[in-house]
Amino acid sequence: TLPTHPPLINIGTYVRATSIDHLVEDFLKAGSGDKEGDTPIVKKQIVSLGAGNDTRFWRLSSGPLRDYIASYVELDFLENTTKKAMAIRKSSQLSSVIGQSAKLVKGGTGLSSDVYHLLPVDLRQAVEETLQPLISSESNILSPGIPTLFLSECVLVYMSPVASAAIMKWFSDSFQNVCGVIYEMFSLGDSFGRVMRDNLRLRNVELPGAEAFPTLDSFRNRFTEAGFPLANALTLSEIRKNYVSQAETQRIAKLELVDEYEELELVLAHYALAWGCKVDTTTSSPLSEDMGGWGLKLADEPTVQE
Repeated sequence: TLPTHPPLINIGTYVRATSIDHLVEDFLKAGSGDKEGDTPIVKKQIVSLGAGNDTRFWRLSSGPLRDYIASYVELDFLENTTKKAMAIRKSSQLSSVIGQSAKLVKGGTGLSSDVYHLLPVDLRQAVEETLQPLISSESNILSPGIPTLFLSECVLVYMSPVASAAIMKWFSDSFQNVCGVIYEMFSLGDSFGRVMRDNLRLRNVELPGAEAFPTLDSFRNRFTEAGFPLANALTLSEIRKNYVSQAETQRIAKLELVDEYEELELVLAHYALAWGCKVDTTTSSPLSEDMGGWGLKLADEPTVQE
């Protein structure tokens, strides 16, 4: 049987996952029109930092947006990519998605195909060593001219602010049209936040990137300071109340029974989602218009306060 998690955790995971799904899907659709055949598909690139066991590529590749992906790159520590590469190779279902072009790389620690690339990287090292090779003519993995999205879910908080800023600056400098999504814990200076950090320290886990971004403004501004003029940030609490429909919240409430909504709000208020975009506005196009308005959309019927 699969391990179960408390309702507080499950609801937070739901808000996080569906919000990022919406951002990714809207990014992929940007510039391609609302209807099939309306305008040509504008293919995109996605780079998942610290991807772990994330299944987003596989879900996208089996859905209606599979042809919108020019390249999907997953980066993580060598021990993680090695296990994932082996798991993919052993699965006929997963292997069929990436096709006959797939081959093991980096001595079996990574995997590369026409579209999907799984590569071992320590993102704490210099971007010249970790990210720059992705756009080199030798690798041909990413193209600076193709709109690109980077995803970071609970990754940058584990490295120094200097290292994370260098990663974000590399993306803004390297691509003509580029967006990013960051999800992680924040505002850990209050009593509840200190408890969170103490619990992690008991497991020998430190958060060197947390103190530099204690507020939503600072969390959002890390994008603007890295060269992404369009940026926003919201707590999971705000997203649940205003960006998830009342009907959907009620559906989830029947699946995950919560006794203490104050505790739920306290937990969700200490996790934030930020997104930013740099758009080439030298010429007007459906792509620049869509990317300029990219972000989470308010729900038609926001969740009422419990």
